Amino acid sequence: MSPSRRLIAGFAVVTLAGAAVAASTGRDDLSPEDLARVRAVTAPAETFDQAETFEAMPGGAATVKKIVNRDIFSHPSANLSFEGRQTFAVGNGLFRKDWVTSPSSTQASDGLGPLFNARSCQGCHLKDGRGHPPASAADDAVTMLVRLSVPPSSDAERQALADRRALVIGEPVYGAQLQDFAVPGLASEGRVTISYEDVRVALNGGETMTLRRPTLEIADPGYGPMHPDTMTSMRIAQPMIGLGLLEAIAEADILAGADPDDADGDGISGRPSYVRDPETGEIALGRFGWKAITPSIRVQSASAFSGDMGLSSPPAPDPHGDCTQAQADCRAQPTGVQTALGADEVPGDLLDLVVFYAANLAVPARRDIDDPAVLAGKAEFYAAGCAACHTPKFVTRRDAEHEALRFQLVWPYSDMLLHDMGEGLADNRPEGDADGREWRTQPLWGIGLTKTVNEEATFLHDGRARTILEAVLWHGGEAQAARDRVVAMTPEERANLIRFLESL
Repeated sequence: MSPSRRLIAGFAVVTLAGAAVAASTGRDDLSPEDLARVRAVTAPAETFDQAETFEAMPGGAATVKKIVNRDIFSHPSANLSFEGRQTFAVGNGLFRKDWVTSPSSTQASDGLGPLFNARSCQGCHLKDGRGHPPASAADDAVTMLVRLSVPPSSDAERQALADRRALVIGEPVYGAQLQDFAVPGLASEGRVTISYEDVRVALNGGETMTLRRPTLEIADPGYGPMHPDTMTSMRIAQPMIGLGLLEAIAEADILAGADPDDADGDGISGRPSYVRDPETGEIALGRFGWKAITPSIRVQSASAFSGDMGLSSPPAPDPHGDCTQAQADCRAQPTGVQTALGADEVPGDLLDLVVFYAANLAVPARRDIDDPAVLAGKAEFYAAGCAACHTPKFVTRRDAEHEALRFQLVWPYSDMLLHDMGEGLADNRPEGDADGREWRTQPLWGIGLTKTVNEEATFLHDGRARTILEAVLWHGGEAQAARDRVVAMTPEERANLIRFLESL
């Protein structure tokens, strides 16, 4: 659907027994008056001669206005209470702390591994920002993961996928993720190396861009050859800002943008991703991860503790992490479970602190929103059709879990849905509801500060794009028409588009 039709359909109002009620939106948190306000304020822009009201505050009242430096992604929601800031600070300490192997005298910080990718959350999410692939054969892959899976080979495996009790069938020996580090005395699973092929793209106006097409190799496999049908997918760490606001967007508002069968024929057919919440056992809307495979920040955090660091928590209670039953030496290693501290290496109260921190990492204020080039670039963004998937704005639920994030007008520039991005970006690895060509629309807020936070950071799921323009030029599938419009722009129009994106 076009942005206007999408949002209007998502906020339809009908009259029943003399009272206005929300229809097809499920916004049971809003009064009729609030619903009308939300419908008006989230309507797509129609003129581009000046900035929209509240556009400078992409995170609503939670937006942070601080000096732009490497720490700009690491501030708490601006409207947090004093007690909330204390909780945020404690969660920050846990997010940054290095875990150690067991057994250790530091009993509250041990349990790392036996196989792992990083020693801390901050190790992947440098300064709470975006990761990058290894820069050379000698570089490690700490801020990038490699996911593994094989096609189902039995009725039981096919049923597990159909029931969403599993999102993938892990490689029989190596599991669902390659861990390139291990505790002393244990072999790591391999070393990631990436080579690139240049892809040249001619742009209108005589310009030429050189893109990079990556090829992954796994050197020195520690547990023998992988299954011949193994599927791999590289994933760089995503920025942490605004996660709580994304979680607070009403599910119905996300679903209002879905058009899985492209009923309106505009070529955009976003699909929701549904997953099974490991704690409740219920089916829930997937919101986080490159393919929207986790329903909440809590589950996302627990999955990262387990897969990335081999640490157990209530949603992911195996203290051996991604060690498979075929890795007997791995599963024989001591764990960090301490009877006096509970059944998990990361007890629920510690996990909650990390989740609170992640939920309240603030989105920075926009820059240069009134600059004529930025406004012209915003017009190009809409004219090219980018807003069809990168939905500019939503209003979060009034009853969101975190008080600071309730009923905020936010500008994530994402519809949170899965889209076919074409063969060029395909990993050809299904995961949950996402097929091998589909990816969740990446939120764009903060994208212009990516290199400020981490100068080595790159773009797209596998980090192949070194610049924002390179990332745009890799778009295909449902985004092919928008990408072609960018190619056809004059150099000035393209420069304005990038200026707009850099202002986000």
